[in-house]
Formats: sequence, C-alpha cells, structure tokens
Amino acid sequence: MKEEKNHHQESEQLGFLCERTKNGAYKKNEDIEVKRSLNSKEERFAIFREENLPENILILDTETTGLDYKNDDCLEVGSILFNVKNRSVLAQQSFLLPVENNNAEKINNIPAEITKLPQPLSEAIVYFESLVRVSDVIVAHNAEFDKKWFGINKLPQIEKPWICSMDDITWPAERQLKTRPSVRDLALAYGVPVWNAHRALTDCIYLAEVFKRCGELEKLLIRGLEPKVLIRAEISYEERHLAKNSGFRWNDAIKGAWSRKMSRRDIEKLEFPVHEVDTQT
Repeated sequence: MKEEKNHHQESEQLGFLCERTKNGAYKKNEDIEVKRSLNSKEERFAIFREENLPENILILDTETTGLDYKNDDCLEVGSILFNVKNRSVLAQQSFLLPVENNNAEKINNIPAEITKLPQPLSEAIVYFESLVRVSDVIVAHNAEFDKKWFGINKLPQIEKPWICSMDDITWPAERQLKTRPSVRDLALAYGVPVWNAHRALTDCIYLAEVFKRCGELEKLLIRGLEPKVLIRAEISYEERHLAKNSGFRWNDAIKGAWSRKMSRRDIEKLEFPVHEVDTQT
C-alpha cells in the first residue's frame, strides 16, 4: 500500500515536472519568438547600439576658403574630445592650415596671412590624429560638408563613424527647434550663451555645452548611428512646404527633387509618400 502511494506521488511529481518543463519550453520558445520579432525590426539595431554606446566622441568643425573641396581649402580645424557618460570635455584643440587666399574671410574672419604665421602644424596634426584614435564616433554639425576635407592635402583620412548633429539627430520637441537647426539656434535652445560664430573651436564648444545639458544624449547618439537611406519626396509643387518642414532640400542630393537621408524609423513618421533612391547606381 505504501509502495503504491509512493508510486502515485512519484507519478504526480513526474507529471508536474513534465508539465512545468513543457510550459518552460513553451515560454522559452515564446521568448525566442519575441526576440526574433524584435530582431526583425528597428529594435534590433537599437539594442545593438545600446550595448555599444560610444564612450568618447570627437566633436569636430572646419573652416574653409569656400564650399568646393576640390578647388578650395580647409584653413582651420577645431575639435573637442568629449566623454559621454560623464558629460565632460577631456581635451580640445584647434589649428590653422596655411592658405594663399581666403574667399570666405567675411564669414569666418580668418585673414589668409594669419594662417601663414609660424605654428607647430605637423605636431598639431599628430595630436589631432591621436584624438581621432581614442574616439568612437565623430560628431559634426553638417558632417557631410566637414568630412569631405579629410584625406586631402595635409589632413588625415578619418575612418570612424560620423554623426551629423544637424541631420542625424532628432532633437526633443520641447526645444522647439527647426528640423535642421543651426549651431546658434541649438545652443540658445539649451541655454548656452552665444558670443561668437564661424570659428571652428567656438562651434565645437557650443555643441559640447549642449551635450552637457542634454539628458537624452545617449538615446540621441544611438539613433544618430542608425543607417540612413537617401529618399525623395513624392509630392506636388503645392505640397513642397511639407518636405521643407521635414528637413528635405531641393535640388541637393537629387537634382530637381526634394531629398534627404533618413533612418527607416524616421521615414515611417513622415506624413507624405517618399521613394528610396539607390545610391549604388
């Protein structure tokens, strides 16, 4: 009788364990399916980036003699090495590169003759390369413009990811900024005093001060690193304000069209149809 009772109890226990194991397996499979679902969408990239958040970013700006990198020259570089976690400046630097003429002097207030005064340029470039080396990401306002000047003349090629603080970062709505804010407007929105403009290091300082005040900086950087695709707005002439208000530019990357680069996450938020453009062709 006792053996039969024990056998009955063992059977119940085995049944309970089997059921629990089965439920655990179902739960595990369910969790896997949830993860697969997440991994099939934009969350996959976000999760990956959260695990690989940049520790140090190099805030960078350039001043040039004109807009054409093939015919004009870069005459100043400014940079600030910034630690994201501590919201702190670790190092900063600016240096001039000698030029014969500066057609943009009225904008950046750098006379060409000043650039030719003696300075330790070769040492400055070596130090700049060391700042690039210890950074995880380069951040620039209008990065597409700034990155063109590296790898030519005396400036080294930069093989690091870039984030554009004008195009790649969607600033919090409560700051009431335009879709593509200027450095000045961005600084003022975060309570940073503006005392000068159009010198490389000054603009870097403004961005560093904004980042110090930005509680959502990690989130903004993660999203700023998401892959971007070039898209064209499919709108009529009467609806062009929709594209303009969303940061699209006319006749820029695509001639005769409103276009911009955006992440797929942000594309889904647009209120008008767009078409992805294959940049490989």
